[in-house]
Amino acid sequence: MVKAAFTGLPLLCGNITAKMGRLLKSGAARALALGLLAAALTACASTPAPVYPGLRGRTPVVAPIPYDPAAPPRVVDAAANLQCVPYARNASGVEIYGDANTWWGKSEGRYPRSSLPAAGAVLVMRGYYGPGRGHVAVVREVIGARMLRVDHANWLNRGEVSVGVPVLDVSANNDWSEVRVWHIPGGHWGGRVYRVEGFIHPFAFAAMMGR
Repeated sequence: MVKAAFTGLPLLCGNITAKMGRLLKSGAARALALGLLAAALTACASTPAPVYPGLRGRTPVVAPIPYDPAAPPRVVDAAANLQCVPYARNASGVEIYGDANTWWGKSEGRYPRSSLPAAGAVLVMRGYYGPGRGHVAVVREVIGARMLRVDHANWLNRGEVSVGVPVLDVSANNDWSEVRVWHIPGGHWGGRVYRVEGFIHPFAFAAMMGR
């Protein structure tokens, strides 16, 4: 059996199999039991990833795993002791200093900004560990209209560097104004929705104008 993303799912599938085995002995329910057993085992063989809504007592929403299993999101340096700002600055070439929650304002007039992601751009978020805090990450690749992957530091608040982390656009208008971020330790989408200020593209206006 493929290991499922839900905790305890293998045990549940084992219980289903045992109960169906007892039904098969009854003869009259054999055909029905075979059909139910096939459906149950098909469900158990999948590897869904739960999206936790962040509220106790609510059932997780199931979504497919958003990456190639051969290249999963991972922590590449657990002991980097880096904040998100210096990592994003060095990885993107966007020369902005100061707290992450000041990057969007400081980038005005210096770098192109938009609501559309592009590889190499800096994703600027608000609401990280509180409404007054921000976070910056570098877009590694755009996968589709609502999915991209980023490289960033200190997302888990441990100073670590993580790469290939999926980010999902959950905004109503598909405008990248709200996102969820993949939680590497748990192997599921994070329950919190973060507000996005936009994307800073790493082309300084001064250089573009030939200064």
